[in-house]
Amino acid sequence: MTHSHETIVAWGQDVLDAESQSLLATSRALNEAFVGAVETILGSTGKVVVTGLGKSGHIGRKIAATLASTGTAAFFLHPSEALHGDLGMIQNADVVLALAFGGETRETIEVVKFANRRSIPVIAITGKPSSSLARLSSLVLDGGVEREACPLNLAPTTSTVVAMGLGDALAIAIMRARGFAQHDFAAVHPDGSLGRQLSLVSQHMKSDLLAIHEDDDFDRVLAIITAHNYGIAGVFDAREQLIGAITDGDLRRALKTAREGVFHMRAKDIMTKNPKTIAPDRLALDAVKMMEQSRITSLFVRGEADGIVGLIRMHDLLAAKIV
Repeated sequence: MTHSHETIVAWGQDVLDAESQSLLATSRALNEAFVGAVETILGSTGKVVVTGLGKSGHIGRKIAATLASTGTAAFFLHPSEALHGDLGMIQNADVVLALAFGGETRETIEVVKFANRRSIPVIAITGKPSSSLARLSSLVLDGGVEREACPLNLAPTTSTVVAMGLGDALAIAIMRARGFAQHDFAAVHPDGSLGRQLSLVSQHMKSDLLAIHEDDDFDRVLAIITAHNYGIAGVFDAREQLIGAITDGDLRRALKTAREGVFHMRAKDIMTKNPKTIAPDRLALDAVKMMEQSRITSLFVRGEADGIVGLIRMHDLLAAKIV
């Protein structure tokens, strides 16, 4: 059986339209229960234990991962494994986040009952506010939908999207309440392409900085510039303050314009004044943007005491695959 391209596209649109409408309805229905869920997790000194079976379990794993990556200690507990010894992973200071669309999944209910016996707060995401899960929970987030996107109204589709959306909403609200920032995000994503993009200037800078005094002669400048393959050196005054920079290009321009007279020039006559600097705790991506905007290939790294502590180069950021 063949179907037209228009028909297939229409089927996809039906699903996405149904799911987006349900997400919008869920957004508009957020109430004090959501506020309570956020405040309960913020007030906890333990972890968020996320549990659910089947499709709810898959969504639960994703929610736990999102919470953990945005600054909230969390892990997923499989309810079946929990009933065979892993209930010990739940501690008194924790919060349980339980997912079950129908709210009657036996294994999930047993985990919630265990939490109740220990007076551990339970937050439920369920599509049935009158279900056993809802009755046993401290707070209930309504994940109800009018119908699934599945034309048979059987396969969990719209309901799983809504559950995931509620999980994301929780994680991001908590993240914002904690003031979780880019640097915090970088700390928990140290590897992979995301980790590289969120790495800090201090992780890529050269700390063995080439330093030239403003009164150094041309021979001294040339010797320092060629000592390392950095292509740039900082020029400092008598107070050890950075006042300029000399690059390979500056040397070439001096040779071209002054010719023999260049050998009588001092560093301060050759340098480019007021070189750009960046703090070591800035993102490496910020350094890339600054270099691109200024059309340069290096930045000096300025420490807390206003001293220069290193050099970061586009070459090193390219090698580290930041860009």
